Amino acid sequence: MKPIRRASTVAVSVGNVTIGGSHPIVVQSMTNTETADVEATTNQIQSLVTAGSELVRIPVNTAEAAQAVPEIYAKLKSHKCDVPLIGDFHFNGHKLLQNYPDCAKSLAKYRINPGNVGRGSKHNEQFSEMIECALRYNKPIRIGVNWGSLDPDLLSQLLDENASLAVPRSLDDIKRYALVESVLRSADFAKKQGLPENKIILSCKVSAVPDLISIYQELSLRTKLPLHLGLTEAGMGDKGIVSSVAGLAILIQKGVADTIRVSLTPEPGGDRAREVRIAQEILQSIGVRSFTPQVVSCPGCGRTSSDYFQRLAKDIENYIRNNMPTWKKQYQGVEEMTVAVMGCVVNGPGESKNADIGISLPGSGERPVAPVYENGQKTVTLKGSNISQQFIQILEAHVANQYAKKSY
Repeated sequence: MKPIRRASTVAVSVGNVTIGGSHPIVVQSMTNTETADVEATTNQIQSLVTAGSELVRIPVNTAEAAQAVPEIYAKLKSHKCDVPLIGDFHFNGHKLLQNYPDCAKSLAKYRINPGNVGRGSKHNEQFSEMIECALRYNKPIRIGVNWGSLDPDLLSQLLDENASLAVPRSLDDIKRYALVESVLRSADFAKKQGLPENKIILSCKVSAVPDLISIYQELSLRTKLPLHLGLTEAGMGDKGIVSSVAGLAILIQKGVADTIRVSLTPEPGGDRAREVRIAQEILQSIGVRSFTPQVVSCPGCGRTSSDYFQRLAKDIENYIRNNMPTWKKQYQGVEEMTVAVMGCVVNGPGESKNADIGISLPGSGERPVAPVYENGQKTVTLKGSNISQQFIQILEAHVANQYAKKSY
Protein backbone atom coordinates (compact mmCIF):
# COMPACT_ATOMS: atom_id res chain seq x y z
CA MET A 1 0.00 0.00 0.00
CA LYS A 2 1.36 3.39 -0.98
CA PRO A 3 1.85 5.50 2.16
CA ILE A 4 -0.38 8.54 2.54
CA ARG A 5 1.54 11.79 2.32
CA ARG A 6 0.23 14.05 5.05
CA ALA A 7 0.00 17.79 4.55
CA SER A 8 2.74 19.60 6.46
CA THR A 9 1.27 21.25 9.56
CA VAL A 10 2.47 22.88 12.76
CA ALA A 11 2.71 20.59 15.80
CA VAL A 12 0.48 21.64 18.72
CA SER A 13 0.81 20.04 22.17
CA VAL A 14 -2.46 19.43 24.01
CA GLY A 15 -1.52 18.12 27.42
CA ASN A 16 0.43 14.91 26.78
CA VAL A 17 -0.85 14.55 23.20
CA THR A 18 0.58 16.26 20.11
CA ILE A 19 -1.61 17.16 17.15
CA GLY A 20 -0.13 17.91 13.74
CA GLY A 21 3.43 17.85 12.49
CA SER A 22 4.53 14.27 11.83
CA HIS A 23 2.45 12.90 14.70
CA PRO A 24 -0.29 10.28 14.18
CA ILE A 25 -3.85 11.42 13.54
CA VAL A 26 -5.48 11.77 16.96
CA VAL A 27 -8.90 10.34 17.86
CA GLN A 28 -11.09 12.49 20.07
CA SER A 29 -14.62 12.45 21.43
CA MET A 30 -17.11 14.55 23.39
CA THR A 31 -19.26 13.88 26.43
CA ASN A 32 -23.04 14.29 26.45
CA THR A 33 -23.50 14.39 30.22
CA GLU A 34 -24.16 17.59 32.13
CA THR A 35 -20.65 18.67 33.07
CA ALA A 36 -21.91 19.87 36.45
CA ASP A 37 -22.68 16.21 37.22
CA VAL A 38 -19.14 15.31 38.22
CA GLU A 39 -19.76 11.60 38.74
CA ALA A 40 -21.58 11.00 35.46
CA THR A 41 -19.12 13.07 33.44
CA THR A 42 -16.07 11.41 35.00
CA ASN A 43 -17.53 7.96 34.33
CA GLN A 44 -18.29 8.78 30.71
CA ILE A 45 -14.83 10.23 30.13
CA GLN A 46 -13.28 7.04 31.50
CA SER A 47 -15.52 4.98 29.21
CA LEU A 48 -14.44 7.04 26.19
CA VAL A 49 -10.78 6.72 27.14
CA THR A 50 -11.10 2.95 27.63
CA ALA A 51 -12.56 2.77 24.12
CA GLY A 52 -9.48 4.61 22.82
CA SER A 53 -10.26 8.33 22.86
CA GLU A 54 -7.03 10.30 23.14
CA LEU A 55 -8.69 13.66 23.84
CA VAL A 56 -12.10 14.31 25.39
CA ARG A 57 -14.10 17.52 24.98
CA ILE A 58 -16.58 18.58 27.65
CA PRO A 59 -19.17 21.38 27.48
CA VAL A 60 -18.41 24.32 29.79
CA ASN A 61 -21.54 26.42 29.51
CA THR A 62 -22.47 27.46 33.06
CA ALA A 63 -20.84 28.53 36.29
CA GLU A 64 -21.72 25.12 37.74
CA ALA A 65 -20.00 23.37 34.84
CA ALA A 66 -16.89 25.55 35.22
CA GLN A 67 -16.76 24.79 38.96
CA ALA A 68 -17.04 21.06 38.22
CA VAL A 69 -14.09 20.94 35.82
CA PRO A 70 -11.33 20.90 38.50
CA GLU A 71 -13.22 18.17 40.38
CA ILE A 72 -13.51 16.08 37.23
CA TYR A 73 -9.82 16.61 36.51
CA ALA A 74 -8.87 15.53 40.04
CA LYS A 75 -11.09 12.44 39.93
CA LEU A 76 -9.57 11.37 36.62
CA LYS A 77 -6.07 11.84 38.03
CA SER A 78 -6.97 9.72 41.06
CA HIS A 79 -7.99 6.94 38.65
CA LYS A 80 -4.70 7.35 36.73
CA CYS A 81 -6.58 8.69 33.71
CA ASP A 82 -4.38 11.35 32.11
CA VAL A 83 -6.53 12.19 29.09
CA PRO A 84 -6.36 15.89 28.13
CA LEU A 85 -9.69 17.67 28.64
CA ILE A 86 -10.92 20.24 26.13
CA GLY A 87 -13.36 22.91 27.27
CA ASP A 88 -16.14 23.62 24.77
CA PHE A 89 -17.14 27.28 25.12
CA HIS A 90 -19.98 29.23 23.51
CA PHE A 91 -21.39 32.71 24.22
CA ASN A 92 -19.99 33.13 27.76
CA GLY A 93 -16.55 31.52 27.55
CA HIS A 94 -14.74 34.80 28.18
CA LYS A 95 -16.53 35.20 31.51
CA LEU A 96 -16.18 31.58 32.63
CA LEU A 97 -12.45 31.42 31.91
CA GLN A 98 -11.83 34.68 33.77
CA ASN A 99 -14.13 34.00 36.72
CA TYR A 100 -13.05 30.39 37.29
CA PRO A 101 -9.26 30.21 36.99
CA ASP A 102 -9.11 26.65 38.35
CA CYS A 103 -11.29 25.61 35.43
CA ALA A 104 -9.02 27.42 32.98
CA LYS A 105 -5.95 25.72 34.49
CA SER A 106 -7.47 22.22 34.50
CA LEU A 107 -8.36 22.24 30.82
CA ALA A 108 -5.71 21.25 28.27
CA LYS A 109 -7.29 23.23 25.42
CA TYR A 110 -10.08 25.74 24.83
CA ARG A 111 -12.50 25.35 21.93
CA ILE A 112 -13.69 28.78 20.76
CA ASN A 113 -16.45 29.38 18.21
CA PRO A 114 -15.90 32.85 16.69
CA GLY A 115 -19.52 32.90 15.54
CA ASN A 116 -20.83 33.29 19.07
CA VAL A 117 -18.08 35.17 20.89
CA GLY A 118 -19.92 38.46 21.18
CA ARG A 119 -21.65 40.36 18.40
CA GLY A 120 -20.70 43.57 16.68
CA SER A 121 -18.29 45.74 18.68
CA LYS A 122 -18.12 43.16 21.50
CA HIS A 123 -16.78 40.38 19.29
CA ASN A 124 -13.11 41.35 19.25
CA GLU A 125 -13.15 42.35 22.91
CA GLN A 126 -14.57 39.03 24.11
CA PHE A 127 -12.43 37.00 21.73
CA SER A 128 -9.36 38.85 23.06
CA GLU A 129 -10.33 38.00 26.64
CA MET A 130 -10.34 34.29 25.79
CA ILE A 131 -6.99 34.57 24.02
CA GLU A 132 -5.58 36.36 27.07
CA CYS A 133 -6.60 33.38 29.23
CA ALA A 134 -4.95 30.98 26.80
CA LEU A 135 -1.75 33.04 27.00
CA ARG A 136 -1.93 33.37 30.79
CA TYR A 137 -2.24 29.62 31.35
CA ASN A 138 -0.16 28.54 28.35
CA LYS A 139 -3.04 26.68 26.69
CA PRO A 140 -3.71 25.95 23.02
CA ILE A 141 -7.06 26.73 21.41
CA ARG A 142 -9.18 25.28 18.65
CA ILE A 143 -10.93 27.90 16.59
CA GLY A 144 -13.99 25.94 15.54
CA VAL A 145 -16.36 27.48 13.01
CA ASN A 146 -19.77 25.88 12.37
CA TRP A 147 -22.11 26.74 9.52
CA GLY A 148 -25.02 26.79 11.96
CA SER A 149 -23.41 29.57 14.01
CA LEU A 150 -21.39 31.46 11.42
CA ASP A 151 -20.65 35.11 12.28
CA PRO A 152 -23.65 36.93 10.73
CA ASP A 153 -21.71 40.18 10.29
CA LEU A 154 -19.04 38.44 8.22
CA LEU A 155 -21.62 36.56 6.16
CA SER A 156 -23.55 39.77 5.48
CA GLN A 157 -20.36 41.52 4.37
CA LEU A 158 -19.41 38.71 1.99
CA LEU A 159 -22.92 38.53 0.54
CA ASP A 160 -22.87 42.28 -0.13
CA GLU A 161 -19.47 42.02 -1.82
CA ASN A 162 -20.69 39.09 -3.89
CA ALA A 163 -23.80 40.97 -5.03
CA SER A 164 -21.62 43.71 -6.51
CA LEU A 165 -19.69 41.30 -8.73
CA ALA A 166 -20.36 41.16 -12.45
CA VAL A 167 -20.83 37.40 -12.13
CA PRO A 168 -21.87 36.65 -8.53
CA ARG A 169 -20.93 33.32 -6.99
CA SER A 170 -23.62 30.88 -5.85
CA LEU A 171 -24.96 31.03 -2.31
CA ASP A 172 -23.37 27.64 -1.54
CA ASP A 173 -19.99 28.94 -2.74
CA ILE A 174 -20.32 31.99 -0.50
CA LYS A 175 -21.23 29.83 2.49
CA ARG A 176 -18.14 27.69 2.04
CA TYR A 177 -15.96 30.75 1.44
CA ALA A 178 -17.39 32.42 4.55
CA LEU A 179 -16.50 29.45 6.75
CA VAL A 180 -12.92 29.40 5.51
CA GLU A 181 -12.57 33.17 5.83
CA SER A 182 -14.04 33.15 9.34
CA VAL A 183 -11.64 30.57 10.70
CA LEU A 184 -8.56 32.04 8.99
CA ARG A 185 -9.36 35.63 9.98
CA SER A 186 -9.95 34.46 13.55
CA ALA A 187 -6.59 32.67 13.57
CA ASP A 188 -4.87 35.82 12.31
CA PHE A 189 -6.60 37.83 15.05
CA ALA A 190 -5.43 35.36 17.71
CA LYS A 191 -1.85 35.57 16.42
CA LYS A 192 -1.97 39.37 16.54
CA GLN A 193 -2.97 39.06 20.21
CA GLY A 194 0.26 37.16 20.79
CA LEU A 195 -0.86 33.53 20.53
CA PRO A 196 1.80 31.58 18.60
CA GLU A 197 1.02 29.22 15.74
CA ASN A 198 1.90 26.18 17.84
CA LYS A 199 -1.08 26.99 20.06
CA ILE A 200 -3.79 27.08 17.36
CA ILE A 201 -5.86 24.30 15.77
CA LEU A 202 -8.62 24.96 13.22
CA SER A 203 -11.91 23.36 12.22
CA CYS A 204 -14.80 24.20 9.88
CA LYS A 205 -17.75 21.94 10.66
CA VAL A 206 -20.61 21.32 8.23
CA SER A 207 -23.20 18.56 7.83
CA ALA A 208 -22.84 17.74 4.11
CA VAL A 209 -19.97 15.54 2.93
CA PRO A 210 -19.23 17.45 -0.33
CA ASP A 211 -19.01 20.72 1.61
CA LEU A 212 -16.67 19.15 4.17
CA ILE A 213 -14.31 17.91 1.46
CA SER A 214 -14.32 21.21 -0.45
CA ILE A 215 -13.75 23.35 2.64
CA TYR A 216 -10.91 21.29 4.08
CA GLN A 217 -9.09 21.03 0.78
CA GLU A 218 -9.19 24.83 0.59
CA LEU A 219 -8.07 25.17 4.21
CA SER A 220 -5.16 22.81 3.66
CA LEU A 221 -3.94 24.99 0.79
CA ARG A 222 -4.20 28.21 2.79
CA THR A 223 -2.81 27.33 6.22
CA LYS A 224 -0.20 25.19 7.95
CA LEU A 225 -2.18 25.11 11.18
CA PRO A 226 -3.34 21.60 12.16
CA LEU A 227 -6.89 20.65 11.18
CA HIS A 228 -9.61 18.98 13.22
CA LEU A 229 -11.98 16.98 10.97
CA GLY A 230 -15.55 15.92 11.48
CA LEU A 231 -19.12 16.51 10.41
CA THR A 232 -20.92 18.75 12.86
CA GLU A 233 -24.10 16.64 12.75
CA ALA A 234 -23.44 13.31 11.05
CA GLY A 235 -26.78 11.85 12.13
CA MET A 236 -27.92 8.57 13.64
CA GLY A 237 -27.15 4.94 12.89
CA ASP A 238 -26.11 3.86 9.40
CA LYS A 239 -26.55 7.34 7.93
CA GLY A 240 -24.24 8.92 10.49
CA ILE A 241 -21.60 6.23 10.09
CA VAL A 242 -21.67 6.26 6.28
CA SER A 243 -21.51 10.06 6.11
CA SER A 244 -18.58 10.19 8.52
CA VAL A 245 -16.67 7.46 6.70
CA ALA A 246 -17.34 9.02 3.28
CA GLY A 247 -16.11 12.46 4.29
CA LEU A 248 -13.23 11.61 6.59
CA ALA A 249 -11.80 8.77 4.50
CA ILE A 250 -11.46 10.93 1.38
CA LEU A 251 -9.71 13.74 3.26
CA ILE A 252 -7.44 11.39 5.20
CA GLN A 253 -6.42 9.72 1.92
CA LYS A 254 -5.54 13.17 0.60
CA GLY A 255 -3.38 13.80 3.68
CA VAL A 256 -5.72 16.44 5.11
CA ALA A 257 -6.26 15.47 8.76
CA ASP A 258 -4.50 15.92 12.09
CA THR A 259 -7.27 14.93 14.50
CA ILE A 260 -10.76 13.51 13.93
CA ARG A 261 -14.06 13.08 15.71
CA VAL A 262 -17.05 11.07 14.53
CA SER A 263 -20.11 13.03 15.71
CA LEU A 264 -22.83 10.39 15.85
CA THR A 265 -26.27 10.95 17.32
CA PRO A 266 -26.51 8.01 19.74
CA GLU A 267 -29.61 5.89 20.16
CA PRO A 268 -31.49 6.63 23.40
CA GLY A 269 -29.40 5.02 26.11
CA GLY A 270 -26.82 4.07 23.48
CA ASP A 271 -23.08 3.66 23.95
CA ARG A 272 -21.30 7.01 23.53
CA ALA A 273 -18.00 5.19 23.04
CA ARG A 274 -19.20 3.86 19.69
CA GLU A 275 -18.05 7.06 18.01
CA VAL A 276 -14.51 6.36 19.24
CA ARG A 277 -14.45 2.83 17.85
CA ILE A 278 -15.75 4.03 14.47
CA ALA A 279 -13.07 6.74 14.30
CA GLN A 280 -10.44 4.10 15.03
CA GLU A 281 -11.90 1.78 12.39
CA ILE A 282 -11.71 4.55 9.79
CA LEU A 283 -8.02 5.15 10.49
CA GLN A 284 -7.19 1.45 10.70
CA SER A 285 -9.11 0.52 7.54
CA ILE A 286 -7.23 3.18 5.58
CA GLY A 287 -3.96 1.90 7.02
CA VAL A 288 -2.73 5.02 8.80
CA ARG A 289 -2.96 3.66 12.37
CA SER A 290 -3.47 0.34 14.13
CA PHE A 291 -5.50 0.11 17.33
CA THR A 292 -6.73 -3.47 17.65
CA PRO A 293 -6.40 -6.79 15.79
CA GLN A 294 -8.62 -6.97 12.72
CA VAL A 295 -11.09 -9.84 12.34
CA VAL A 296 -11.66 -10.75 8.69
CA SER A 297 -14.85 -12.74 8.10
CA CYS A 298 -16.86 -13.64 5.02
CA PRO A 299 -20.41 -12.32 4.53
CA GLY A 300 -21.91 -15.78 4.11
CA CYS A 301 -23.83 -17.17 1.14
CA GLY A 302 -25.78 -20.26 0.07
CA ARG A 303 -22.71 -22.40 0.78
CA THR A 304 -22.87 -21.51 4.48
CA SER A 305 -26.17 -22.91 5.71
CA SER A 306 -25.00 -22.65 9.32
CA ASP A 307 -24.52 -19.36 11.16
CA TYR A 308 -21.73 -20.89 13.24
CA PHE A 309 -18.96 -18.91 11.53
CA GLN A 310 -20.89 -15.68 12.17
CA ARG A 311 -21.23 -16.47 15.85
CA LEU A 312 -17.57 -17.46 16.03
CA ALA A 313 -16.50 -14.20 14.34
CA LYS A 314 -18.54 -12.26 16.90
CA ASP A 315 -17.07 -14.29 19.76
CA ILE A 316 -13.55 -13.60 18.50
CA GLU A 317 -14.22 -9.86 18.14
CA ASN A 318 -15.57 -9.73 21.70
CA TYR A 319 -12.66 -11.78 23.00
CA ILE A 320 -10.14 -9.45 21.37
CA ARG A 321 -11.94 -6.31 22.57
CA ASN A 322 -12.07 -7.62 26.14
CA ASN A 323 -8.40 -8.61 26.12
CA MET A 324 -6.90 -5.63 24.30
CA PRO A 325 -6.52 -3.46 27.45
CA THR A 326 -4.20 -6.17 28.79
CA TRP A 327 -2.61 -7.20 25.50
CA LYS A 328 -1.58 -3.68 24.48
CA LYS A 329 0.30 -3.32 27.77
CA GLN A 330 2.00 -6.71 27.41
CA TYR A 331 2.60 -7.42 23.72
CA GLN A 332 4.39 -5.21 21.22
CA GLY A 333 2.60 -4.98 17.85
CA VAL A 334 -0.42 -7.14 18.73
CA GLU A 335 -2.72 -4.38 17.43
CA GLU A 336 -1.50 -5.19 13.89
CA MET A 337 -2.59 -8.85 14.03
CA THR A 338 -5.16 -10.11 11.51
CA VAL A 339 -7.53 -12.96 12.40
CA ALA A 340 -9.61 -14.69 9.69
CA VAL A 341 -12.88 -16.49 10.46
CA MET A 342 -14.20 -17.99 7.23
CA GLY A 343 -17.33 -19.99 6.45
CA CYS A 344 -16.46 -22.44 3.65
CA VAL A 345 -13.74 -23.94 1.46
CA VAL A 346 -14.07 -21.39 -1.40
CA ASN A 347 -12.08 -18.55 0.19
CA GLY A 348 -11.59 -19.94 3.69
CA PRO A 349 -8.15 -21.56 3.38
CA GLY A 350 -6.75 -18.72 1.25
CA GLU A 351 -7.92 -15.94 3.57
CA SER A 352 -6.79 -17.93 6.60
CA LYS A 353 -3.32 -18.37 5.12
CA ASN A 354 -3.05 -14.65 4.38
CA ALA A 355 -4.01 -13.74 7.95
CA ASP A 356 -1.68 -14.05 10.92
CA ILE A 357 -4.03 -16.70 12.26
CA GLY A 358 -7.22 -18.02 10.71
CA ILE A 359 -9.82 -20.75 10.76
CA SER A 360 -11.84 -22.14 7.84
CA LEU A 361 -15.14 -23.58 9.02
CA PRO A 362 -17.02 -26.17 6.94
CA GLY A 363 -19.74 -25.02 4.56
CA SER A 364 -22.77 -26.95 3.32
CA GLY A 365 -21.85 -30.50 2.29
CA GLU A 366 -18.23 -30.18 3.50
CA ARG A 367 -16.55 -32.45 6.03
CA PRO A 368 -17.25 -31.24 9.61
CA VAL A 369 -13.67 -30.16 10.26
CA ALA A 370 -12.03 -26.74 10.60
CA PRO A 371 -8.35 -26.32 9.64
CA VAL A 372 -6.43 -23.60 11.50
CA TYR A 373 -3.60 -21.66 9.85
CA GLU A 374 -0.87 -19.67 11.58
CA ASN A 375 1.58 -17.52 9.63
CA GLY A 376 0.47 -19.16 6.38
CA GLN A 377 0.83 -22.76 7.54
CA LYS A 378 -1.83 -25.25 8.62
CA THR A 379 -1.10 -26.13 12.23
CA VAL A 380 -4.11 -28.16 13.37
CA THR A 381 -7.55 -29.31 12.29
CA LEU A 382 -10.36 -28.81 14.79
CA LYS A 383 -13.51 -30.88 15.07
CA GLY A 384 -16.27 -31.49 17.57
CA SER A 385 -18.80 -29.28 19.36
CA ASN A 386 -16.36 -26.90 21.05
CA ILE A 387 -14.44 -25.52 18.07
CA SER A 388 -14.95 -21.97 19.33
CA GLN A 389 -13.29 -22.65 22.68
CA GLN A 390 -10.47 -24.57 21.01
CA PHE A 391 -9.76 -21.76 18.56
CA ILE A 392 -9.77 -19.11 21.29
CA GLN A 393 -7.16 -21.15 23.20
CA ILE A 394 -5.03 -21.37 20.05
CA LEU A 395 -5.43 -17.62 19.49
CA GLU A 396 -4.34 -16.90 23.05
CA ALA A 397 -1.23 -19.04 22.63
CA HIS A 398 -0.51 -17.43 19.24
CA VAL A 399 -0.51 -13.95 20.80
CA ALA A 400 1.78 -15.05 23.63
CA ASN A 401 4.21 -16.80 21.26
CA GLN A 402 4.27 -14.37 18.32
CA TYR A 403 4.39 -10.95 19.98
CA ALA A 404 7.30 -9.84 22.09
CA LYS A 405 6.53 -8.94 25.65
CA LYS A 406 7.02 -5.28 26.44
CA SER A 407 9.76 -4.39 28.89
CA TYR A 408 9.21 -1.68 31.50
